[in-house]
Amino acid sequence: MSQRVCHSPAVTEVIRQLDSHTIGKISAGEVVERPSSVAKELIENALDAGATRIQVTVEGGGLQRIEVSDNGGGIAPDQIMLALSRHATSKLSMFEDLDHLTTLGFRGEALPSIAAVSRLMLRTLEPGAAVGTEATVEFGSRPGVSTSAGSYGTTVSVRDLFGNVPARRKFLRRPSTESAAISRVVEAYALGRPGVAFNLTIDGRKVVATSGSGRDLDAVVAVHGSDAGNAFLALAEPEGAARVEGVDLSGWICAPAVNKSTRQGILFFVNSRWIQNRSLTYALEEAFHSLLMVGRHPLAAI
Repeated sequence: MSQRVCHSPAVTEVIRQLDSHTIGKISAGEVVERPSSVAKELIENALDAGATRIQVTVEGGGLQRIEVSDNGGGIAPDQIMLALSRHATSKLSMFEDLDHLTTLGFRGEALPSIAAVSRLMLRTLEPGAAVGTEATVEFGSRPGVSTSAGSYGTTVSVRDLFGNVPARRKFLRRPSTESAAISRVVEAYALGRPGVAFNLTIDGRKVVATSGSGRDLDAVVAVHGSDAGNAFLALAEPEGAARVEGVDLSGWICAPAVNKSTRQGILFFVNSRWIQNRSLTYALEEAFHSLLMVGRHPLAAI
């Protein structure tokens, strides 16, 4: 007995050019995955601007508000509109420049991508300037620009994150979890940049405060506590060790007596950029093999 095979009727798909507003929201998702992504981008902007003090303020897991203030170089008034437009950057002018970047990256998409999915306010004042500039963007709208007063540097306030993309909010975790992810970003850069004073306040509570003294030990004590400070061991390349041309190693570890239940205390930086790499993490943990109980992990920044 033969079987009858049913075929669905052919459908001709219509290809359409997306409007710029939709394109902006889609591209924003490539940069802004969650509130901690916003914090990371804004902190890296501040570091690239030469900031020595960075204040991060978080409310409601970052969905209500993320604000990053710095004392860096600021942005010139005639550059504000460019800073908030797509594919604009101060870090490179041609493709070949990608091979010689010395900053944390080219921030050509960060600010406009964040502004596409939030209510963003940017206030900035260059050193030596008499008047600052303030720009506001609501979910990708054309920026409104006016003059403002304030201290030197830049403040970026992001409110109502993903307010125009409610589907994205459904994939986020509890506010406390999102706040913890932001805290880890701040702690990582506070440990990687001990010469910068970091302050993090979450829902009115001060969580991180480093002095910016430039000493690794001071940053370790501020982030991990006095026990970690007592177990602090600075890394030095042993005499006669094989060298890799163009590579220098520095950092610190904590003696095995101080450890964590997660791997979040293990940090690696390449050219000052915080990276996460399983192979490097595995190599470090192998060096602690038999020195730590199963399920415990070392503290380090390398």
